[in-house]
Amino acid sequence: MNKIPRRIVTGIQNGKSVILEDKIVANAVEHFPNLVISDVWNTQQMPASLDYEMQIPNKGFPETPKNGTYFRYVSIPPDKELGVHVKIGQPHPMMHQTSTLDYIIILSGELYLIMDEGETLLKAGDIVIQRGTNHAWSNRSDHPCIQLAILIDAVKK
Repeated sequence: MNKIPRRIVTGIQNGKSVILEDKIVANAVEHFPNLVISDVWNTQQMPASLDYEMQIPNKGFPETPKNGTYFRYVSIPPDKELGVHVKIGQPHPMMHQTSTLDYIIILSGELYLIMDEGETLLKAGDIVIQRGTNHAWSNRSDHPCIQLAILIDAVKK
């Protein structure tokens, strides 16, 4: 599986459905060695506009637009390639929290989802519904993990 995905965008021209774009995603960044994040698409409002795309800054921890969404493809290398070292009794150094509802699918490889309390091993085909919680990802294997995520702006109660 490619570290950077191919993106096909459809639309309507002259009243007919057409393929407007078919190319490798241009908005991809290697934030750490072999950690590639491709922000494939976003929306800026709800309901979403079908006629509008705004380039979004590609950041390690996304800033989902108010009332918007992010569509993100991530290739996560093994922790040892990132130089991630977890100290016993300390939080994972990549622990973070976003104000989003995230739908995450593991496409290939395996990855640990780490919470403040507890963790679980995810494998290809597993789906995570991440609801604005503090979390981190840890790839303890020898192979990259490909993750697909849709982040939706959310409100905490």
